[in-house]
Amino acid sequence: MGRPVEPWKVLTSRYSFRDRWLAVRSDTVQLANGRTLEAYHTVEADDWVNVVAITEAGSIVLVEQYRHPVGRTLIELPAGMIDAGETAEAAARRELLEETGHAGGRWHDLGALFPMAARLANQVRTWLALDVRKVADPAPDASESIRLHAMAWEQFAADLRSGRRPILEAPQMASLFLLSLFAQSSADSTIARLRL
Repeated sequence: MGRPVEPWKVLTSRYSFRDRWLAVRSDTVQLANGRTLEAYHTVEADDWVNVVAITEAGSIVLVEQYRHPVGRTLIELPAGMIDAGETAEAAARRELLEETGHAGGRWHDLGALFPMAARLANQVRTWLALDVRKVADPAPDASESIRLHAMAWEQFAADLRSGRRPILEAPQMASLFLLSLFAQSSADSTIARLRL
């Protein structure tokens, strides 16, 4: 395989924008070959969580919401940012409750991925929540207008495979891929049936 790829050396760094949601950092970097790149832009944002929530009846819990950057309403997994000082699991449980009113169940950490390592400096961690139940009305953030959906897992998986009900956000599709890998290696029949 040869030598490992060397990291870039940061020569200068400045922020052109920063608020509570994200920051844009512009670095001047020197590559291992000595070449310099100016204004390599990185977006810094909080890590977030995606939740694959399956009810006691075997339905997946989904949310429908408008996504302004793409100008479309999407069907998604419950998801959200990890607050400062909060664990990823606590964030996943909080987001599921806030967005859907569901809680409880058995939770499994499916792992973390970089959503777009070429520009974004954060991670998304996926959780599987089995046997969740509705315990409250949803209480989304002021900026969220969410419609709740529950669909039998078998129908969701068939629709996903056929393209009839696509999850269009790439990190959420990656979360479903992590779930499928987890299901393939599980001896638990409840989990094994979640293969895609």
